[in-house]
Amino acid sequence: MNFDLRDLRLYVAVAQKSNITHAAEEQHLSLPAASGRIKALEEQAGMPLLYRQARGVRLTPAGEAFLHHARNLLRQSEQLRSELQEYGRGLRGHVRIQANTTGVTDILPAVLPRFLKANPKVNVELQEKHNPEIALGVLDGSADLGIVSTRIETPGLRSIHFSTDRLVLIVPRGHRFARRKSIAFADTLDEPHVGMHAASTLRAHLAAVTASIGRTLHFRVELSSFDAVCRMVGAGVGIGVVPEMSAAHNLASMQLVQLELTDAWRMRERFVVVREGETLPAYAQALIDALVEFYAG
Repeated sequence: MNFDLRDLRLYVAVAQKSNITHAAEEQHLSLPAASGRIKALEEQAGMPLLYRQARGVRLTPAGEAFLHHARNLLRQSEQLRSELQEYGRGLRGHVRIQANTTGVTDILPAVLPRFLKANPKVNVELQEKHNPEIALGVLDGSADLGIVSTRIETPGLRSIHFSTDRLVLIVPRGHRFARRKSIAFADTLDEPHVGMHAASTLRAHLAAVTASIGRTLHFRVELSSFDAVCRMVGAGVGIGVVPEMSAAHNLASMQLVQLELTDAWRMRERFVVVREGETLPAYAQALIDALVEFYAG
């Protein structure tokens, strides 16, 4: 069977929107043209790919399988186009990474400089996303690999564990909590907090925890990096929950005290997420190996 890439893009759009009309608009096609292309795909497949309903469409079992392979073909086509362009610029490779806040601000800055020095013809594109968005991005091919703080149980994805971290509470020296060794997160909620911006993974996590116990978490200041959070806490603006790695970098220089959180969710297993059964380019696998080696040492 021979499939036109434009037809495959249309089919993926139909699957995502459950609507041929909306998919046609996105792909800049008329409805009759889009319907004809979908019908031609079904004729080539030899079976229906969609159930037509009054308010849209849904995939048949064969359509679900077709969607999986269509995404793979489109991803491979885009990877081929991208790599050829990179070779034209004298580059050997380009790794697209989606990572949560900790990955962007702490994990990769610790690993990437050495990796890039050892691989001068590899470029890295890094985007900050929430864990569920990262899983979707790797699955649909918009990212080559993802970095998350929870095991992703999504069919089609494989998780590679590379480190364990925990969340801790930091307070300024002289704060009423500073003499304590540990504290429950719920006991900190009457204090003003300094935290990450609203789009960060940790912020979303803490909001969910707070909502689950029927409380409200007041952020006095919202920032874009854990180092900035530590500096603001050290200046006495509030208290904050950060990864232990970030706290360790700043305890002495910023007049901070670290307390253990007693909550079970403080422990975070960190994983690289890749597509199941797919062989990564050598430079992408080298980056994963560099992550694992760095945190094993």
